[in-house]
Amino acid sequence: MSDKNSVTKQDRQVPQEKQDRREDRRDIAMTPPVDVVEDASAITLLADLPGVSKDKLSVQFETDSLTIEGEVFLETPEGMESSHAEVRLPRYRRVFSLSKELDTENTSAEFRNGVLKLRIPKAAHVQPRRIEVRAA
Repeated sequence: MSDKNSVTKQDRQVPQEKQDRREDRRDIAMTPPVDVVEDASAITLLADLPGVSKDKLSVQFETDSLTIEGEVFLETPEGMESSHAEVRLPRYRRVFSLSKELDTENTSAEFRNGVLKLRIPKAAHVQPRRIEVRAA
């Protein structure tokens, strides 16, 4: 047998650099658009996550960050196939750095029609307060 016709297992191995890129692609996600609205008492985030169901949504706070992740599932009707898809990545992911002035323990969350609404109140010591002035 000549060397030209024999293929060794080593010849078919994917170089480490390509394997690393493939593994990195698994971590790639779409960045959902998010509106951030601040008022005197809280910050509200509105994240558009179309195609994500409530059970595939994850909202996590860590020391000084907020991570929003969701897996996308777009069902194709029976008997049809997709000829074009603009959603190529199966998940969303967005990470925000948080100020220490926010009270993450009292965050409220709603998820309706593909829109996540998070309201993160400001800590009591940074909220405006009114001081009563008495007449002497």
